[in-house]
Amino acid sequence: MKIGMMSFAHMHAYSYADGLMNLPNVELVGIFDDDSDRGKEVAEKYRTKHFNNQKSFLEMDMDAVIICSENFRHKEMVINAAKANKHILCEKPIATTVEDAEEMINVCDENNVILQIAFPVRFSSSMRRLKNMIDNGELGDIVAFRTTNRGQNPGGWFIDKEQSGGGAVLDHTVHMVDIMRWYLGKEIMEVHAIVDSYFHGIDIDDAGLLTLEFENGVIATHDASWSRFKEYPTWGDATIEVVGTKQTVTADAFKEHFRMFTSGPKSLSHVFYGNDMDFDLIRDFVNCVEEGRKPSITGSDGLKALEVALAAYKSSEMKSAVKL
Repeated sequence: MKIGMMSFAHMHAYSYADGLMNLPNVELVGIFDDDSDRGKEVAEKYRTKHFNNQKSFLEMDMDAVIICSENFRHKEMVINAAKANKHILCEKPIATTVEDAEEMINVCDENNVILQIAFPVRFSSSMRRLKNMIDNGELGDIVAFRTTNRGQNPGGWFIDKEQSGGGAVLDHTVHMVDIMRWYLGKEIMEVHAIVDSYFHGIDIDDAGLLTLEFENGVIATHDASWSRFKEYPTWGDATIEVVGTKQTVTADAFKEHFRMFTSGPKSLSHVFYGNDMDFDLIRDFVNCVEEGRKPSITGSDGLKALEVALAAYKSSEMKSAVKL
């Protein structure tokens, strides 16, 4: 299978490219990046060709593309790739507005190409084990969720609202909303949130606390932030506590780690030894394209997660709950 990558603006692009290189049935045939210095450096690293012209890149003979651009460019790249008949894995969030996300989904449907959204937390072994427990009835009926996604401030275009569409709440809400929807099979109907900048003195939000209500009455809280300082032992966390009528179970996507102590400014580091979520995401996408099946994580999944994150901003501004 021939796959190309569009932009290395997002840091996940590197782990996705590593994943492609570790699949024996995949060839990374080219990289489009209009940041020529970055594009050339990355193309050399992965022993492939660099294109600074998107049209020329999409004219190549390839089956699929992986898009890791700034958030506001997802729409442009997804639509262009779909019209070039390439299957697509797009970094989250799917877009920066609901209208853009809906247009992207429609164009992919019209051109009969796969649109999968990059939510690698779904491939965490601990998250999947908990999903199996829920499906097997081991927790009973779900009553509530408590989730967190707290990391470090990535800086750069992430803190430029025009390019990112939002700060920590957009960046760190969509993952865990996707997990909750996946576990429950129900939609969120109401969002109440407090959003602000507490940690970094920046002009974009770096934290938010969300209270959610699902259509079947299940309630949830979510803590989304860029609250981890640079010396923190790990990048951050992605956790969920599921309260059921039979038992309560917690999963932590980054819990499997060793503690490593060294001399220097960061004396303690957490060395992760769990499964490689990014690689499993890439392998799933490749299998999806090969088999011609519906993607594990659809454009609609990306849209639903985006709607909740954007509603959080609206709720905070209005100081009241927002109904979806």
